[in-house]
Amino acid sequence: MSVRKADDFIADVERQFDWYLTKAGGEIADRYLDAVEATCRLLGQHPNLGPCGGFTHPLLREWRFFLVSRPFNQHILFYELASGDIVMRRTMRGQRELPRRLLEAPSAQ
Repeated sequence: MSVRKADDFIADVERQFDWYLTKAGGEIADRYLDAVEATCRLLGQHPNLGPCGGFTHPLLREWRFFLVSRPFNQHILFYELASGDIVMRRTMRGQRELPRRLLEAPSAQ
């Protein structure tokens, strides 16, 4: 399956990369990007690995989730299967109020 990245997903990843770059340095920030990409590739090969999120909001109802590979596994990738592709929708730390935060624009977080 092809993996597509929604604008909100890209914005989430860029924001987290910038955070790691500022707080932990370039090597850690690059490792974060590598972990996200590796997880996206894995989901492209095995799209049903992530369970359904169980969200009740209509926009989120079909979304699945999967943890970014270690050591960044406190971050969750949210995606859905659409028209034979995997569409990466959002990514964020799991300690958030997820249903509400997933509906907010990345810039609001």
